[in-house]
Amino acid sequence: MIKFKIETTNNAAIIKYVSDKVITDKHFEYQTIEDAENSPLAQHLFRLPFVKKVLISSNFIAIERNNLVEWKEVQDDLKGILNNYFIQNKPVFSEDFDKKKSIEIYAETTPNPDTQKFVTNTFLTSQNIEIKSVEESKDVPLAFELFEYPFVKKVFISQNYISITKDETLEWFEMSNEIRDFLKLYLESSKNIISKDFSLKATNKKIENKSDKTNTQESNTSKEIIRILDEYIKPAVASDGGNIKFESYNEETKEVLVTLQGACNGCPSATITLKNGIEATLKNFLGDEIDCVNALN
Repeated sequence: MIKFKIETTNNAAIIKYVSDKVITDKHFEYQTIEDAENSPLAQHLFRLPFVKKVLISSNFIAIERNNLVEWKEVQDDLKGILNNYFIQNKPVFSEDFDKKKSIEIYAETTPNPDTQKFVTNTFLTSQNIEIKSVEESKDVPLAFELFEYPFVKKVFISQNYISITKDETLEWFEMSNEIRDFLKLYLESSKNIISKDFSLKATNKKIENKSDKTNTQESNTSKEIIRILDEYIKPAVASDGGNIKFESYNEETKEVLVTLQGACNGCPSATITLKNGIEATLKNFLGDEIDCVNALN
């Protein structure tokens, strides 16, 4: 029997119900009850008056609330609703879920001339996944097949887009349509984006990281940095096909370390983004707590 535990997120309106078992190998985000026609579970949740958005992933269900309630008022009741739903063995997705779904893909340029962003109308993953070689792509089938193209150097997968970095043997105008057609066929065939093993490894890694932090608690400054990155920086870099991952904050040197992912990694304007964007924003909010921001890569 599936059991859920409650986890808060950086967004106060969103809460996660993490399962002790894998729920599904599919990953979908639903904005409305009409949008959830292929998921009886999501439809069931949308009938609750405070539910605004539902995300169903490998081992968790994330729910965004509206302003009718606070999570502390309803989170335990909602946990009971989810437990009862699965006790009754009700389906997560409808039987005709695997019927071919129309997928749209369109290509966008990014500030990095070697990286192109392919945006889709379906949810791909709740994680930011960067794969830098075919060896790393073992548990990410979509990336594994993309690496069959000899010019592909790196694949970055986020919620509704894939950023692909090429080598210098070809220009994007020569292969952009071919990659777009490949992605459309791949997603329409309902193949796995990531494997169950990858989802479980990611979950276990999060648990290990949380365990490590019980001995050395994150400083208030680190928490503020993460909040500012999530709210002000990441949406902007995501629109360019990249991501900024917080790594550490040194209270003595006041240095912030981050990792650049996707189109940001190797971008000619990365230094400008790092100094005039991230560093300036953090200094604006945190003042003397920040001296500099540097990227590990």
